[in-house]
Amino acid sequence: MHEIRRMHGPQQVIATSGGPEPPAAGAPDGGRRSWALMVVLSVAQFMVILDATVVNVALPSIARSLGLAAGDLQWVVTAYVLASGGLVLLGGRAADVAGGRRVFLAGLTVFTTASLASGLAPTAGVLIAARAGQGLGAALLTPAALSVIVTSYAGAQRATALGVWGALGGAGAAVGVLAGGVLTTWFGWRSVFLVNVPVGVLAGVAALRLVPRRESRRHLGRELDLPGATLAVAGLVTLVYALAGVPARGWGSARTLGLLAVALVLLVAFAAVERRTSRPLVPARLWRTRSLVAGLVVMLGATAILVATFFLNSLYLQDVQHVSALRAGLGFLPVAVVIGAGAHLASRLLPRSGSRVLVVSGLLVMGAGALLLTGVSAGSGYLTGFLPGLLVVGAGTGLVLPATAVTAMSDIAVDQAGLASGLMTAAHEIGAALGVAVFSAVAVATGGGIAVGYRHGFTVAAAVAGGLAVVAALLVPAVRPAAGTRVAVH
Repeated sequence: MHEIRRMHGPQQVIATSGGPEPPAAGAPDGGRRSWALMVVLSVAQFMVILDATVVNVALPSIARSLGLAAGDLQWVVTAYVLASGGLVLLGGRAADVAGGRRVFLAGLTVFTTASLASGLAPTAGVLIAARAGQGLGAALLTPAALSVIVTSYAGAQRATALGVWGALGGAGAAVGVLAGGVLTTWFGWRSVFLVNVPVGVLAGVAALRLVPRRESRRHLGRELDLPGATLAVAGLVTLVYALAGVPARGWGSARTLGLLAVALVLLVAFAAVERRTSRPLVPARLWRTRSLVAGLVVMLGATAILVATFFLNSLYLQDVQHVSALRAGLGFLPVAVVIGAGAHLASRLLPRSGSRVLVVSGLLVMGAGALLLTGVSAGSGYLTGFLPGLLVVGAGTGLVLPATAVTAMSDIAVDQAGLASGLMTAAHEIGAALGVAVFSAVAVATGGGIAVGYRHGFTVAAAVAGGLAVVAALLVPAVRPAAGTRVAVH
């Protein structure tokens, strides 16, 4: 979630990720609305955010239970983030056209049903398909819930609601890694999915009573760019599938090169469809906004490194050092804390140093943390081996993400703020998918699996962070928001 508030000047600009544009002044219902609605929406969104991280520490247990190979295990994570990131713009547009209530309830139903299917999955293929279903539900639920917030609350209530919405991201990530360890250790890996079912049912029953009804303004089928969305998701899935096969087939194999070519064709076709359609998912003028494009590139790369750090360390701690899922989950909590502290520091430094300095510095710090992790071995202790590198990666992430959000939104018109924020959410999710695919492919490409390839994965992560820092130094504008700007990031 990215939220930017510019407090200077005569008007307040609020940009939030993943949803349709805020309505014109006066659109929200008059008077104060009960906070019960916000509680229901927050519970549903918290469940979605938590599910993106809760599964990480359960991965080794899933692999043993369902017989998943190391090279295929990343699809349990990737299927979810690809579906949610690839379809979030379509979900936001659907909420704008069909109404937030209808799309929120549809997304909550899909997410809850897919959670049940994930928890009961008899095979790896069923689990991966069900995880994609969870991602689809999240892509509908998140922007629709945000749409309900901005059309239901006004003034100070809306500001408070959006502040809570932004804070859910960090809280969900922190609770997710711990909850994954607790649930997996005490109740088994299936519980990390099944716990969503009663929560989703209760949230749905409450939403039927509390979420206001609104007329859908236009015909859904005519307003949504379904061909474009289909091509975009197909291209991204093919790309990640090609990368997932690298450990077994190699980078130069006919399979890898053929799939990469197909992915390129699909993504080029998506671009062509977007140029010709009268209602594209993303208007062409947004792609000509340098600050936004730079922000998207940095968001994708930084998220890839961060999520790969969680993924590889979870596997290494449990498979090589034979640490329990609970201890692995607890081991990631300091990272979440440091990310939050870094983001708080970044929000204070931004008005003085500007976004470019923080983005470049943060990426270099992330690279330094990845280099520290290359020194980890089977005999390394947590406090002296893992923790220093994890904390440095977390500190760099905390600097990068808020500065990236400010950069991306700096030149966006008010009427495009919701769409631009949706693009940032998509970059966040797709970066997570590509990060897991690329770095896990590197880590298991050599003989010996994760035990040997762990350091290779983080060597590549350090190189990516350094290269991204050079790109950021050249492309990211030096944006200095006014003092009092508030940034919330997940």
